[in-house]
Amino acid sequence: MELEISEFIFKTGAGAFAGLLMGLERQVKGKPAGLKTNMLVALGASAFIIISLLFKDTGGTDMTRIVGQVVVGVGFLGAGVILHGEEGKKVEGLATAATIWCSAAAGCFAGFGLYLPLLIFTIFVVVINLVFGYLNSKLKDHTNNN
Repeated sequence: MELEISEFIFKTGAGAFAGLLMGLERQVKGKPAGLKTNMLVALGASAFIIISLLFKDTGGTDMTRIVGQVVVGVGFLGAGVILHGEEGKKVEGLATAATIWCSAAAGCFAGFGLYLPLLIFTIFVVVINLVFGYLNSKLKDHTNNN
């Protein structure tokens, strides 16, 4: 069980950077989970994957279990940013919770050293948040004006 420090720095750095890109849009929009949250989620997910990889050659190790545990654990964080307003009639924070979930997935890509999928995935998340966030606001404006 040995871990090259340069590999550790590169993998966790890639995860944290992906989290930064995903969290930047949330931060600019003033959402409850922005830069720091998304960076830490991606960093933590990459670290858990790296730790699990240290045990890949030991007997009876199921490498998929740690990914499943990351998904479940991040679900609790996402639930924390979903806010209920107007006596339970309005649910807010779903896109932010989904972005946190995606940050964890990005951290998993980074932890496994899957850098091209990490880049493509990060671009998808940022573009979806920007484009559909813009469209969503325009549709709300249109609906409120009618």
